[in-house]
Amino acid sequence: MAMNPMLTIARRAAEEAGKILQLGQRQLDQIQIEEKGRGDLVSVVDRRAEDVIKNVLLDKYPQHDFLGEESGETRASAEESEYCWVIDPLDGTTNYLHGLPQFAVSIGLLKRGKPELGVVYNPVSEEWFTAARGEGAQLNGRRLRVSGLRDGGRAIAATGFPFRDPDLLTRQYALLASVLQEIADVRRLGSAALDLCFVAANRLDGYFEMGIKPWDICAGLLIAQEAGAIVSDFSGGQDMLERGEIVAGNIYLHKILLTRLAAAA
Repeated sequence: MAMNPMLTIARRAAEEAGKILQLGQRQLDQIQIEEKGRGDLVSVVDRRAEDVIKNVLLDKYPQHDFLGEESGETRASAEESEYCWVIDPLDGTTNYLHGLPQFAVSIGLLKRGKPELGVVYNPVSEEWFTAARGEGAQLNGRRLRVSGLRDGGRAIAATGFPFRDPDLLTRQYALLASVLQEIADVRRLGSAALDLCFVAANRLDGYFEMGIKPWDICAGLLIAQEAGAIVSDFSGGQDMLERGEIVAGNIYLHKILLTRLAAAA
């Protein structure tokens, strides 16, 4: 099957950004880090990677809008475009700065507010997770399917801690305690984009997080959905990007997670 042309461009942009991330990792001690907020690290690498992505995408699609973690929102014109690229040049910054190989470039495209395609690229493992709406999800060209596990007692789910908003931490601990009553274990891997891709790839059975930004999940949520995952906000609706909360899993695990999250509320 010929690759979707927008997906091809998104891959090219992610590849260029990946080169910058890998080069940066070899010079970690020299990278200047600023604290954007408590625990929210940003480096020159993030910004360089985002600039490269922006240049590749807007060179090809100058009429599209752009939402990036570092640069914020860019409008192509006074009119809102039908398309908006939603970018995290480095999802898993803290892992990256510690030399942990669990980070990724995440590029999502919204069409009239709905995820249309997603690319998540880990330059260390050379893993490419891709999806286009209605065309399924792939890992390096191989079709992805979510886990068929029905037994919560054998399931593992990933989560993340809402470090940008310490006020949410108490609720997070309550959610964890509730979820752990029904599933085997929880992982905290440090990259929301990859967590969603790992649900798609049957490496994780589920994932939930709150206090999350659109660029963290825009690409990954479509990849998970296209692999057969049920993805929703905590109330079971589709306002993940607006509400900054997400829960994903196969049809059985999603239901278990939703129920346990509600029980903690």
